Amino acid sequence: MMKLQNLVLRSGVILAFGVLIMQPVRAQQPHAAPPSDDPAACRALLDIPNLTILSAEIMPAKGSTPEYCHVTGMIPPGIHWHMQLPLPSKWNGRLLNVGNGGKAGNLVYADHRLAEGYAVANSNTGHDNGSEPNSSFAFDNKQEAIDFGWRSAHVTANASKTLVADYYGKAQKYAYWEGCSTGGRQGMMEAQRFPDDFDGIVIGSPVIDYEKLNAAHIWSLKSLMKNHYEGNLAYDSNGNGRYDSVTKLNILRDAVMAKCDAKDGIKDGVIDNPLACDFNPERDLADKVCPGDKNADACFTKAEIQTIKDLYGGPHDSKGRRILKGLMFGSEAQWPQNIIPYGGNNFMPSNLGYEIDHANFLFYEQAKGVPPADIKDLSYNENKTGVFPEYAWWEFNFDDFTAGKIEPMMRIFDATDPDLTRALIQKKAKLLMYQGWADGDAYPTMILDYYQEMVKTTFKGNMDAAHEDARLFMAPGMGHCGGGPGPNEWDKLSPLVNWVENGKAPDYIVADHRTNKRGEPANTPVDNQRKLCPYPEHAVYVGPAGGQNERKNWVAENFACKAG
Repeated sequence: MMKLQNLVLRSGVILAFGVLIMQPVRAQQPHAAPPSDDPAACRALLDIPNLTILSAEIMPAKGSTPEYCHVTGMIPPGIHWHMQLPLPSKWNGRLLNVGNGGKAGNLVYADHRLAEGYAVANSNTGHDNGSEPNSSFAFDNKQEAIDFGWRSAHVTANASKTLVADYYGKAQKYAYWEGCSTGGRQGMMEAQRFPDDFDGIVIGSPVIDYEKLNAAHIWSLKSLMKNHYEGNLAYDSNGNGRYDSVTKLNILRDAVMAKCDAKDGIKDGVIDNPLACDFNPERDLADKVCPGDKNADACFTKAEIQTIKDLYGGPHDSKGRRILKGLMFGSEAQWPQNIIPYGGNNFMPSNLGYEIDHANFLFYEQAKGVPPADIKDLSYNENKTGVFPEYAWWEFNFDDFTAGKIEPMMRIFDATDPDLTRALIQKKAKLLMYQGWADGDAYPTMILDYYQEMVKTTFKGNMDAAHEDARLFMAPGMGHCGGGPGPNEWDKLSPLVNWVENGKAPDYIVADHRTNKRGEPANTPVDNQRKLCPYPEHAVYVGPAGGQNERKNWVAENFACKAG
């Protein structure tokens, strides 16, 4: 007979002579006294009973990154997560969870926040992109889709709080979230679905209308690539099929700027408010139409004019019902990176890279099939036989949106619930949102329309009341999460921390622009500085009279936030 006297279960149950005796388990409370900086305190995290920890080791200081305790763990069924824990003597008492980008699938490190004293957590959202690249993690795998969609951020928040309490002997004073793009969507999911997880959330360029946005990417690509690229805004100047010239795009950009740059009173290559721009492609490019509709480098064919209208207009179904608003005027400088397939990006703009297999695995509950071998050739004949037939992104039917066929997956991925009562009114959490007007990846009207609906739903339309807890900063000329011709650099977290901990809401944010040419260091001088204002305010020049177009006057103190 098996001897039971000494059989101890990890749960704290002792089998003694066949009788179950409940013993106290290790309490899920912090240590009685804060641990020291001794490496043993870090290694001891391997034994925490209510988390699955894979490794815990002290990482040596390197450059500006200080010595810290690095912990990796698993959250069933497949979320891999980690924490960068400052040594106890260096901890600022705050916990920070950081978001992911793109389709995630990797761990994100935030060395700069670690150096500031934050305990930092992040996860791979439930899959590894080395084994399940792009959207393939969701190939008939709903659990991984859910983990990516919303679950991973929440359970990682729980796990990070548990680990912080164990290592430091006390809970964090404040818990924060910081993320952009996919990380912005994750942060919005947290505010909407798990309002108690964080005291403050930074949400940047969020892809909240996730499925509609991906449909918009496909819409743009089909407009540019259909009929053997007849509507493409890049030109094949030497007939070798490389589409090497973006002269047409530069002409378009200059025409938009000529029409709308100075509407804010300053000519600086940035459109302050694209919604006030009245650019009309057919009217304002009339002098640039190709004679006889014969394509050339410095003019536009009828097909290309239609493409421009399609890009600005956004996707619609076969009956003209709009799915999502399109690209903004002033975003054209970002199109070679985001939108236009040409030799300069090897025919792989970021939108196409993102759409390789989104329609295959993330639009429908049941996968349509695997992506074709060549995703750049719209004339490719897909193999429709076998267990896993091929399905190409260009086959996507926009009528499926208005017919409701994408709604089951929208419930997993979309962060569009405007009711933030629990987060903003009951918990009194703070929400700081920012978005670049020139973003060619996450269309700006998504967050702008959401914010207006949130104010209406949560605060009964009272903008002043909404500003007590949630502010949106629109950045003129900024691209996706940064970059672009407008001011786009600032510390995204510190204004939120000051708001949460000191009750000081940011009346404006000072953003810098630097022109870094290839080969130059990243710390080149600031050449344009502006105040970013909480919506619906915007920055107005109040500097020396007549000096609004002089670069030396483009400094924060020469701008004021005003409504209207």
